[in-house]
Amino acid sequence: MTITRSILASLALQQFSRHFSSIARHAQPKLLSSNFGCLQNADSLFDALVQPDTLKWNAMIKAHIDLGLGSQALFVYRKMRQAGVHHDSFTFPMVNKAASLAVESDVIVGAMVHCVAYKVGFVSDLYFCNTMMEVYAKGGLVINASKLFDEMPLRDLVSWTSMITASISEGKLSYAFELFNEMMAEVAPNSVTLIVMLQGCSTGTNWSAGRQLHGYLVKNGLLADVSLQNCLLRFYSKMDHVLMVENLFSEMNQRDVVTWNTLISFYSLKENIGKVASFFNKMQLEVAVSSETLTSVITALGKAWYLTEGKKLHSLAIKLGLKDNVLMTSLLDFYAKCGKLESAAALFTEISHKSSITWNAMMSGFIQNEFFQQAIDIFREMQAEGIQPGAETLGTLVDACARLTAFHLGKEIHGYIIKNLIPNSAAQEHHLSLISQILNMYIKCGSISSARQLFDRMPTKDIVAWTSMIDGYGVHGRGIEALNLFDRMLEETSVTPNSITILSLLSSCSHSGLVREGCKLFVALKHEYGIQPSLDHYTCLVDLLGRSGNLKEAMSMILKMEFGCADGRIWGALLAAARTHGDRRVAEYAAGKVLEMEPDGVGYYTLLSNVRAGGGEWIEAEEVRRGVREKMLRKEPGWSFLEGRIGMENENHHRFVSGDRSHVRIEEICEVLRHLSCQV
Repeated sequence: MTITRSILASLALQQFSRHFSSIARHAQPKLLSSNFGCLQNADSLFDALVQPDTLKWNAMIKAHIDLGLGSQALFVYRKMRQAGVHHDSFTFPMVNKAASLAVESDVIVGAMVHCVAYKVGFVSDLYFCNTMMEVYAKGGLVINASKLFDEMPLRDLVSWTSMITASISEGKLSYAFELFNEMMAEVAPNSVTLIVMLQGCSTGTNWSAGRQLHGYLVKNGLLADVSLQNCLLRFYSKMDHVLMVENLFSEMNQRDVVTWNTLISFYSLKENIGKVASFFNKMQLEVAVSSETLTSVITALGKAWYLTEGKKLHSLAIKLGLKDNVLMTSLLDFYAKCGKLESAAALFTEISHKSSITWNAMMSGFIQNEFFQQAIDIFREMQAEGIQPGAETLGTLVDACARLTAFHLGKEIHGYIIKNLIPNSAAQEHHLSLISQILNMYIKCGSISSARQLFDRMPTKDIVAWTSMIDGYGVHGRGIEALNLFDRMLEETSVTPNSITILSLLSSCSHSGLVREGCKLFVALKHEYGIQPSLDHYTCLVDLLGRSGNLKEAMSMILKMEFGCADGRIWGALLAAARTHGDRRVAEYAAGKVLEMEPDGVGYYTLLSNVRAGGGEWIEAEEVRRGVREKMLRKEPGWSFLEGRIGMENENHHRFVSGDRSHVRIEEICEVLRHLSCQV
């Protein structure tokens, strides 16, 4: 060892001792029963261990570690050093384990242990080096683990597997394969090594690497291991290779519960209910189902709204005594998706330890069934319980506020998010999707100024954020500002507009009557931005031309579309424009086209009736309405949501449906409306 390295090691040893002294001061002596007998406290232990016996000190450290008392184990180690007891190859790995239990900065402590081990001459010990590599890898210091690995004079199967695992955890699959190839020159891989490699291929979706490993397994006769077979099955499932999944499954001589769960989960994700049901029935003939099995099946049934079958599975879970929180949450989500909120709420109360996923499932269930106020109440309950919801839960709640146009509540939730979830720029970049949801909430609540303030404060703006802000200006009839913002995006950033961005701009031009700008943008769509116009773009352009009274140009655009596949929406836009401008001839033609494509479109019948009534053809208008009644077509009623208070009531949110008189103060509301009508 050079003089410089010796000095550095001595300094590290001093820092190590000071660090452990700090930890040991906070470690309170606790009663401990072990092979040494029942000791009254930690001090009596050190009185008993008067002889420098390394084995006894190691055993005492390990006893504390086994009880999860990391700080106390470090306290014992400190006393061991003060007593001048020599270390052996088991001491340092146990100290690393104790440090990881005691403090969050276990990597720093681990590095100190490394320096001390270097000082006392254990740096070449194989067992210590393997455990040291694991400490570095778990702490994210893969470079340190790699340096240690390269310096090791001896390396065994554990060494190679640990280094391969660390590389895969960092996403370096190609380097992991290099290590794997080098490893085979020294030692043969075991099933653990191969499982790690296959998991890496699944995570990185590396098809060719996984296929190579499959070939290696076949060539070396290793496919008899059911764990390897299951891992290979999961790999092909992740690759979404149906044929290989089915072939491998059929070739397996031994199939355990993991095998069946992997297969059922694969088809559940593909929403193939028939396959899920078939394999579930076959599984019960071979092995006992588990909570994971029922979770996968119930998830598939929930997506298809199979209520009866889901109830049967619920009964089976009760019969088998399977009641873990993950399964219960899946059942809760299933009932919510099927509209059975009472059953979902009952399960919610039964779940003892509710995770953020459980809370989010209940909240999403209320939102899906348009019980928005109940979703908000769930959020309040979470706050009362001291549970901090995750980004997904908060995003669901923000969407509820957007659908309710509950501006003040949405603003309150935004404040909660800023305070608890995204207090700095780095966190904002991590939660960019959530911030975009808040931006959309402000836009839908009509507060374009709040949306713009949030937009300007975003440290990173992706295409979703730019498009949302542009669309917001368009919805609020501020087309010029939408175009200016688009120009700023092109000039100041490297963000490239996509088809949705251009669609939002065309819609903005339509709502603001910017005919020339909209037509210019449509021409640039393909030639400047390389985007092939879709039916949505043509529909927006037809709406733009129609609103401005250019009905002939709008119809010509439909008839000359490149792909010639006009649908009901585009003819409906022309029909609405013709009705607005009183062009009965164009309206009749457009109505004929749209009703041919969508004969149940009650809104189009209403438009046609209004066109005929506007031309004084009352008999023809009544015939259209009679046809609607005969076909028993019903239009979904519109509804409004009011945030605030009426009088001195404590209610904060009120929902009004067209034609509904169920509100408790409907008479007063109607009286105010009559009074307002007289003032107009």
